[in-house]
Amino acid sequence: MADYRSEIRDSEITALEDKVTRSSYHKYLKRLTLKKVRGFKDREISFDFPVTALIGPNGGGKTTILGAAGLIYASVPPRRFFAKSGKYDSSMKDWSVEYELIDRDVNKRLPISRVANFKQAKWNRTAVERQVLIFGVERTVPATERKDLTKAVGGSFVAASEVALTPAVAGHVAAILGKPIEGYNRLSVDTAGRITIFAGRTSGGDQYSEFHFGAGEASIIRIVSAIEEASDGTMILIEEIENGLHPVATRRVVEYLIDVAARKSCQVIFTTHSNDALAPLPARAIWAAYSGEVLQGKLDIAALRTITGQIDAKLAVFVEDSFAKLMVTSALRVLGDVEIDAIKIHAMGGAGPAIKVNEQHNIDPTSTFPSVCLLDGDQAELADDVKRVFLLPGSTLPESYVFSRVLDRIDVVAARLTAAMQLPLGRQEAVKNVVRQRALTNRDRHVIWEQIGEDLDFTAGFIVASAFLAVWGQEYPQEVQELVGKFVDLVPKR
Repeated sequence: MADYRSEIRDSEITALEDKVTRSSYHKYLKRLTLKKVRGFKDREISFDFPVTALIGPNGGGKTTILGAAGLIYASVPPRRFFAKSGKYDSSMKDWSVEYELIDRDVNKRLPISRVANFKQAKWNRTAVERQVLIFGVERTVPATERKDLTKAVGGSFVAASEVALTPAVAGHVAAILGKPIEGYNRLSVDTAGRITIFAGRTSGGDQYSEFHFGAGEASIIRIVSAIEEASDGTMILIEEIENGLHPVATRRVVEYLIDVAARKSCQVIFTTHSNDALAPLPARAIWAAYSGEVLQGKLDIAALRTITGQIDAKLAVFVEDSFAKLMVTSALRVLGDVEIDAIKIHAMGGAGPAIKVNEQHNIDPTSTFPSVCLLDGDQAELADDVKRVFLLPGSTLPESYVFSRVLDRIDVVAARLTAAMQLPLGRQEAVKNVVRQRALTNRDRHVIWEQIGEDLDFTAGFIVASAFLAVWGQEYPQEVQELVGKFVDLVPKR
């Protein structure tokens, strides 16, 4: 249903998930349990995909989880994420994190357990060795505001050394930024090479330094350069990955990180406020942190704002996927006299996340409005009226149900279906033929709207799905009433 199509194939995603399941890594953090850290108590986060996104409101705990992930590795100083200010900071007392990780240098066959806790005013860790790269939000501070680059300012500056970007680095950066990266160098400001600045070249051949780069451009060059130089199996921690980047570049950098996970067996964890950063990832790669809770699944940022009360609403509806969301929206419109703008409907990427979020929302004493969960018809065993978990019509996928109901009356509804798909009415026969043919040849109802659209002058799948739902609602109003009737007392009326 989404317009975005990742360049990472589904088979690559599946292969990486399988690699985690089989524990086919030399070094890998499998899970951590926040026994007591800030607002978290006994909350477990599993890393079921080698690239993990952490989302949540400001102060929700994203950076806490990111820091906890790095804390068990000896190369990460605890103060990097969990600093203490003497007698003025007693909040860290008895903090504790438990870990399950793979480290073949320690145990060649089995995962190992480790602990980090804060007792007697200091961190105690059974830390292990692993290269860890950390890219904080300071990476996007413009060069003109970095005090460590004052030596590079002025007409007399000459770098201690110049190193050209490798073809591999230049290629990856160009793919992310969508522009050629040729003739770029990394300049060492100091003789030790600890302070660096980048310089590029315009298409006309003129040189320019990082003082004239965009913050996002410099950040991506720095991230990619460090990752390509890193050892296989490195852990990579990135704060607010979208900082300074265009939405398209944000998606591409996450795709690059998935490629790194495949090529170099690296593990990546990043925080974000951007839906674009989530687009290339499977549902199990995303964790939300909010109000002391953690939830795995493909929540989008709008859903999280609804859950945490940041969006004013009168009813929240959690469904499995984008088609179910469209179906509920269509049903509410057909019903009429409904305050649509006061109802927030969210696709959760599966039955599990939809049920869990709905349950947590309804038992949260701070919630100011109710919520319901609507599952696909094939999830009958999970329905629970008491917990406000209901079913969409039919006993199978909602796509299958809606398609079959419209197909049953295709001779009657062909004109309306054609018009709803924004096609000339003269195409009615073609529409009927395509629908009947796809009923025979389609093997996956999830993609049937895109297939019908391709057959009909490449009409967008979203338009086809909307058309079928509109006709279904018009032809079967009693089914719409039965669907909404399950929670009609909660539906805000105009």
